[in-house]
Amino acid sequence: MSDTPNQYAMQDPRSQYPSPPFPRQPQEAPGLTTKMEPEPDHGETSYRGFGRMEGRKALITGGDSGIGRATAIAYAREGAAVAINYLPSEEKDAQSLADLIEGEGGTLVRLPGDLQDESFCVQLVEDAREKLGGLDVLVINAGNQTAQESIQDITTEQFDRTYKTNVYAMFWLSKAALPHIPAGGTIINVTSVQGYKPSANLLDYASTKWAIIGFTKALAKQAIESGVRVNAVAPGPFWTPLQPSGGQPQDSIETFGEQVPMGRPGQPAEIAPTFVFLATQESGYISGEVFGVTGGDPT
Repeated sequence: MSDTPNQYAMQDPRSQYPSPPFPRQPQEAPGLTTKMEPEPDHGETSYRGFGRMEGRKALITGGDSGIGRATAIAYAREGAAVAINYLPSEEKDAQSLADLIEGEGGTLVRLPGDLQDESFCVQLVEDAREKLGGLDVLVINAGNQTAQESIQDITTEQFDRTYKTNVYAMFWLSKAALPHIPAGGTIINVTSVQGYKPSANLLDYASTKWAIIGFTKALAKQAIESGVRVNAVAPGPFWTPLQPSGGQPQDSIETFGEQVPMGRPGQPAEIAPTFVFLATQESGYISGEVFGVTGGDPT
């Protein structure tokens, strides 16, 4: 965004970022940031780092765009070395992120591939550890969302793709990573307000987000025995490529975000600080919790 707001200046949150109506803007899944109007703010010019993650090594899935991209920018500016996973078709967004972070002297390792494959998930963790020199933070953010008006419209292929991307990958990645994350490290899952307040047209997606909540709370009880904390973030409506590339019908894009009390969608830059907080000792006494970032729409 050319007129990025100053996140650190006191202002009315209702008008801090663009509000509906938005133009229709269909894209092929998984979608690209550069094709969105208005283009999302991931903190490219607004996020300031304070050195809170110096020396940490983080792997972020879905890190090329949206919430994952904003988290990668924040982590890098806080001093972390970052690896991101994304689909090969998202290389354009991944490259622009690499140009930004590496241009600022940071480390960004790009590890493209499909999380629906168990062997790839296991290899992803190994590759991230090898290239970063360890693994302290795992952010499981990548997700599949396709709106369908009726259960009759959801194919087994779509249902399988949604569960493998959103739930199975979380299981495979956590299982592979936990033996290597040291005490003080963290796993941060991304659920959704949909896990609490499911929309009728997001049947498969919403049910995976409920599963993520249960998985997070159960795994947190196991992982803390090794000194590793596990938490989750539940976004509300956020302005990311997931939405216009099939996550929402185009008529919903025009009014996207107006249903929450703030009357607008969140920008990825607004949620990244939550991921920083959960990755650092500032949240050292927090595990097994879900943090809602929903524009005032309670979970």
